[in-house]
Amino acid sequence: MRALFFASLALLAQAQPPAFLAQLPPAAREEALDIVSRADFIFETQTQPKHVRLATMEKLFDHPRLSLAMWRHCQFVPSFYGFVHPDGAWSLDDGRGLRGTLRLVYQRPGHRVYLVEGRAEKGRLKTPFSVGARMLTSYRYWEGKRGFETHLQTWTALDSALLGVMARPFRGYIKGRQDEFIAYINGNVATFGEFADLSPREFHGPMKRDGDPVALREYEALFLRK
Repeated sequence: MRALFFASLALLAQAQPPAFLAQLPPAAREEALDIVSRADFIFETQTQPKHVRLATMEKLFDHPRLSLAMWRHCQFVPSFYGFVHPDGAWSLDDGRGLRGTLRLVYQRPGHRVYLVEGRAEKGRLKTPFSVGARMLTSYRYWEGKRGFETHLQTWTALDSALLGVMARPFRGYIKGRQDEFIAYINGNVATFGEFADLSPREFHGPMKRDGDPVALREYEALFLRK
């Protein structure tokens, strides 16, 4: 009985909309509430500290094309290309059927909230049909005594109710893979951010060779003109 009581409390807490939604603009809040109410998966994770300055990470957060160019140079996988939309949203595409669009809908020091729309074409994630999803992401970050740390919460609503039902028995496996992937991305971004701070000239040549003029201009302005 006691176990059932605490399990019920956990489910009730999970069903409650996160407090930060009250800070979102009305249209974004409505969209976020819809995702939370239909979420097939709700996850949260905290990454291990990384030795990189918070200010450097924020430069990369604010310049996604630069971040993706540096990601490609380091040959991390998957290899993404991206562009920024006139409204400030930005899209990424791996050229193999995996793509997404992210909108920053709330920002204050140490906290960013994104609305994400993603799609994986048939076979890209080993599914027999294409899969789409909408996600609410709360990204908190800080620079502590041990380095740069983050806390990430995500609510994901799949566009296929059938897929959501089929995936539920694998919730633990999916969460583990998500944790691994988030740690992988965070660690890689922190690594090239650290090197860009320590040896900015070493990235200059690769940025030129990559061929993205926007990313090159951003890199020169942020890391070379000090």
